[in-house]
Amino acid sequence: MEEQAMKIKSLFIYPIKSCRGISVSQATVTQTGFQWDRYWLVVNYKGRAYTQKVEPKLSLVESELPKESFLEDWEPTKNSFLVVRAPGMSPLKIPLTKPSSVAQGVSMWEWSGSAFDEGEEAAKWFSDYLGKQSRLVRFNKETETRPTPPEYAAGYTTTFANTFPFMVSSQASLDMLNTILTEPVPINRFRPNILVENCDPFGEDLWDEIKINDLVFQGVRLCSRCKLPTVNQETGVPDATEPIETLTKFRSDKDLMPHKKPHGKVFFGKDMVWNWNITNNQGKGNKTIKVGDSISVLRMISSVSEAAV
Repeated sequence: MEEQAMKIKSLFIYPIKSCRGISVSQATVTQTGFQWDRYWLVVNYKGRAYTQKVEPKLSLVESELPKESFLEDWEPTKNSFLVVRAPGMSPLKIPLTKPSSVAQGVSMWEWSGSAFDEGEEAAKWFSDYLGKQSRLVRFNKETETRPTPPEYAAGYTTTFANTFPFMVSSQASLDMLNTILTEPVPINRFRPNILVENCDPFGEDLWDEIKINDLVFQGVRLCSRCKLPTVNQETGVPDATEPIETLTKFRSDKDLMPHKKPHGKVFFGKDMVWNWNITNNQGKGNKTIKVGDSISVLRMISSVSEAAV
C-alpha cells in the first residue's frame, strides 16, 4: 500500500463547535480527538447546542490559539488565551486555564451533562453577535464522558464533535466532486480533521485501518452529511442546495448500498477513532502528527457496499 505515497495534505482543528477551523502544521492526537478540537460549544438559554444549521453566522467566528498550544504536553499559563473574532465584534479573550464556573444542563444531540462556563463576558459577546441569549461552555473531561455509539466503536469517547473523534477525507474526493459542480467548493464545507492527498477519489470509503507514524486509526463508518456543507464558510450564507444536491446523485446510500434499505443519507469522508489500545505502549509514545506525514492502509474492506453507515 505504501507505494501510493499517501500523505497528510492538511490538518484542521475546530476549537469552537460549528465555528471556523484552524489549519495547523501539526496536531496532538488524544483519545477524544485532536487536542483543542471541539472543546468549546455555544449554547442557547436552555443550554442546548447551536450549530451552523440554525445559526450559519457561526461560520464567520474565527478562533486563534497560541502556536505552542499545538505542541504535545503543552500546559496553558495565566497568559494563554483562546482569542475569538467575528465581523463587527471586538476580539474576545478566553483564558485557557481551567474555568471556575460550571454550567449544568448542557446538551448536544444525545448527550447532556455539565460543562465549564466561560463567564459573562463571553456570554454577552455571543449573545450580541447572534442576537439571542447565548453562553460559551467548555467540555469538562474531568467529570464528563461522551461515548461514541457502541454499535460502531465501543469504548471510545469524544468532546463536542458530532459523533466520532476524527473525520478524514481526501483531496481527490473533493476534486472529483468539483468537476461535477457548477461552482467548485473548498474543503472547509466538509470540515475534516485530516485531509489526505495521493489517493483515489473516495478511496477513504474502504479504509478499515490506517497508520500514521505509530498511530493506528480505525474507520468506523462513512460520514453522513447534513445540510451544513451548503453554508458558504466565507460569507455565512447558505446555498439553497449545493453541494448536497450533486452529492445525492452519486454518493447516497441508495447508490452506494443498493441492497440495503435507503434512509436518504449522503456521504463524504470517513469517521474514525484512534485505536489507542493497539498503539505502542498504550499510546505513551509520540502522539503528534504533521502535514506531510505518510499514511499507510493496514486493512481495507472489499467494497463500499460493505461500509458501515
